[in-house]
Parts: sequence; C-alpha cells; structure tokens
Amino acid sequence: MIRINNVKVSLDTVDYRQVISQQLNISKNKIKDVKLVKQAVDARRKNKIHFVCSFDFNIDNEEMMIKRYPKLQLTKVKSYHYPVMKANDEHIVVVGSGPAGLFCAYNLARAHQRVTLIERGKEVDKRKEDIDNFFKTGKLLVNSNVQFGEGGAGTFSDGKLTTGVKDKRKQFILETFVQHGANEDILYMNKPHVGTDYLINVVKSMREKIIENGGEVLFESQLVDVGIENNQLVNIQINQNGKIKTMQPDKLVLAIGHSARDTYEMLYQRGLKMEAKPFAVGLRIEHLQSFINEQQYGKYANHPRLKAADYKLAVKSSNGRGVYTFCMCPGGRVINSSSELGGIVVNGMSNQARDDINANSAILVTVGIEDFKDDHPLSGVVYQRELEHKAFELGGKNYFVPVMKVEEYLGSEVGDTSIECSVLPGIKQADLNELFSDEVNQALKEGLVLMNQKISGFTSNAMLLGVESRSSSPVKFKRDENYQSNIKGIYPIGEGAGYAGGIMSSALDGLKCSELILKGGE
Repeated sequence: MIRINNVKVSLDTVDYRQVISQQLNISKNKIKDVKLVKQAVDARRKNKIHFVCSFDFNIDNEEMMIKRYPKLQLTKVKSYHYPVMKANDEHIVVVGSGPAGLFCAYNLARAHQRVTLIERGKEVDKRKEDIDNFFKTGKLLVNSNVQFGEGGAGTFSDGKLTTGVKDKRKQFILETFVQHGANEDILYMNKPHVGTDYLINVVKSMREKIIENGGEVLFESQLVDVGIENNQLVNIQINQNGKIKTMQPDKLVLAIGHSARDTYEMLYQRGLKMEAKPFAVGLRIEHLQSFINEQQYGKYANHPRLKAADYKLAVKSSNGRGVYTFCMCPGGRVINSSSELGGIVVNGMSNQARDDINANSAILVTVGIEDFKDDHPLSGVVYQRELEHKAFELGGKNYFVPVMKVEEYLGSEVGDTSIECSVLPGIKQADLNELFSDEVNQALKEGLVLMNQKISGFTSNAMLLGVESRSSSPVKFKRDENYQSNIKGIYPIGEGAGYAGGIMSSALDGLKCSELILKGGE
C-alpha cells in the first residue's frame, strides 16, 4: 500500500478517493482500498476549518507512482509483535487493575504465565453502582469509588489515549482496546479517547480474556503487607473481605495507582526506596461547551462533522510558576473523585460521544519539595491530604464540592452566570482562596487572566471547583533497568510508581514490565 500524508479535506467531504485523485491528478478509478489512518482538525483559521488526513491506498505501479509524486511513500506498518517467549514456572502477582496492571497481567496471561491480578476495589459493574450511589447520597466507600476498582481511576475519566512517547507498542494497545469494545476511530484520530461508557465494557472484556488464558483475577483483595527477608520478597498478605490471606509469589508487580496512600505508607515502612516528586494542584474550571465550540470553531461551531471542541493552554505567572490546563474534557462533566473519608477531590470525565452540555478542564500549578513541610518521601501525600481536607470543610463536610465563580476568585466584577455545575452529589459556594498558599493562588489567578487573552471570555460565565490534587503521583519509587525495586522480586510500575502519566504511558509501562518478567530479567 501507499501512504499520502497531510491531505487537506473539507468538513463536508466524505469521498476520500476523490480527494486523493485531485491531490495526485489521476483517475479516481485507479485508487483502491482507501483507509483513513490519521485525522486531525485544523482550526487555526476560523474562517477555513478543515481536516488534515493521512490515507493508505492501493494503486498499480506503486514504485513508479512514488518516484513521480514525492508526497507518496510506501506504507510502513509499525505493529507490536508479541515476543515469542515461553512461560516459566514462576507465579506473578500484579497489584492493581488500572492500565499498567491490566496490560501487564494481560500480556503475561497471553503467554500463559501463571498470573494473579488483585484489585482492592470491586469489579466494574458493582463499582459503578457504588459510585452512582455516592453521587446520589454522599455515602463514600473508601475501596470502591472513582479511584479504586476494576480499571483504575482511568475508567471514570475521558479515556484519553494521547502520549508523547514514541513506541511501537502503542498500536498494540489501541488495537487491544478496539478488540475489546472501543470505537475503531481511536486507531486514526489525532486525539483518541475511549469514553467512560465504553471503558467500562473494555476493562471487563480484558479481564475475561485474562481468565480465559489461565490467569486469576481477585476483587476486593487489598495488599496489606509484604514479607521481606535478606532484601528479597518472600510473601504477601492480602485482605479479602476482612480475611487475611498469605500468598508466596515469585514476583510482585506493584501497579497501585497514585491514590493508594495506605499502600505507599506500608511499603515505605517495609523498606522500599522512594522519594517525593513534584506534581500539580489547582482547580477545575467549567464552561458551557457551546461557548468553547464558538471560540474554537467560529462559524463552524455547529457543524455536524466536528466533535465537541477542546483546548490546551499553558502560561507562566510572574512568580515563575507555570500554569496549564490538564485533562480537558469536552462535552463532559466534573466528577467527585474522593477516596478518603474527610477529603474532597475533583476530576473530569466524558462519555464517548462527548455530548454533555458543559466542558471542563483542570487549571494546575506545579508544586514541589519547597511547598511541602519537609523532604520526607511521603511529604507530598501530606500536602495533598491537607488540601483535600480543606476542600471537604469548605464544601460543608458532606462531600458537596466547594465552588466559586471565576470572576469572584479573581476579585473582578461579577457578571451573570448561566452555567450549572455538573458535579454530584452537590455544590456549595465557598471562598476557594482558602485552599492554597498566597503564591499558588497568585499563580492560578495570573494564569487565568493570561488564558483569557488566548480564549476571549475564558474567565466569564465560568465556575471553579476544588480541589484538583491528584493529577499525578506524589511519589517516585526507585527501580533499576529491569524495573525491579531495591527489594528483589518487587516491581513498581505505572503512574502510582511515578513512571507514567495517563492511560497510554501506564499501559506501555505495564507491557514493558511483563516483557522483562517473561525474559527472566533480574
């Protein structure tokens, strides 16, 4: 096949053969088997928005065509080839069923390696029931919520699959998602996302495949201790519905996620080396999606072939701190992502269609050791907890989320606000200045003003919700080139270990770890 890149396609065009024939000035009939392999929206000129696409197609005399048209090239399909390895006699336990743990266990099971995937939360259908109940009643279950349960925190998010990492395994991850129920458009969209409504079924299907291949999956099973002798793993203890069970795996993969603070503390006590790392905190901003569409698409705002518009902004405040948007969710909602009693955390999510009335995004500022009380490895966790407890108190101590009009936060004149916050179980008006230090507040406020210069009206008719405190892990584990920690037999991976950020990079980390285990890397 031949590939042609960077083809401008009007929003109304659906005949791709015709587009290619016009690009090459050849007969449409000579072009066969056209496949869309990449599509992005070019909205830089609001009066002429179009798609930029890449296509694969078949044509006679490929070599001659390539010589004649420099923009053509032979298609080079970078596919992930599962390593041809034999399973060994080892028993691998993977802790955590987020993207890192799920793909690690999935790949091990494909090799028919003996693997047990344990998850402190519930299977995804029961988990969703608990989350829905929390949104209705404010009754929080600490092991079954937006952070914990089958699929990890990413299941109840936008399901973004973007990453700056270049790796051949990405195609395998995307194809695996599609194989298990994701929409095929993630294979070619420039900014692919699965959507919570699809992710629920995807992770369930992947779990079933692990079991079909001989793996074991245990829910409501929390890692509570690790036995170590002579700097080597000898056993683990898990709490299964109140009963302590001892297991003796040969290797333990820790894909615990960025919110497993009790597990962090236990592992620190047992001697695993870790350090505090910088992360970001801030607020979530919510606009009407129609406003974002108008700002980004202009007269094309309601075009049927354009999906809900997004944005990505980054600025720098006068005190030197960077301020940026994160996890922007078009046509989504803000969700209450709390997982500890007495603490409030918010995040964003979208379904696959991205058709909710509001848009939301985190507005974040990076914080580090200088902002924490000390340089203890878990000092970032303490900092997070303090913010989340303040948010809980500001919200009325009933898991209502504290909110504030952007203009009020900035101290400017307040106009009419027509937006209704989407977060459940409810909201309470509060002074969000009380959450942060003066320096962080200054950075956030200056950042919002600068962002308003990039998207006119960004600070009008918008609400801020707090607190966004878990954009990434506050901890980084020490590990070697074989992914092994300072304790032999223990492998920390994924976002919770400080080595990934988001679904794709976490899944990649899980795959790489599984390969090293299958190769027998020590």
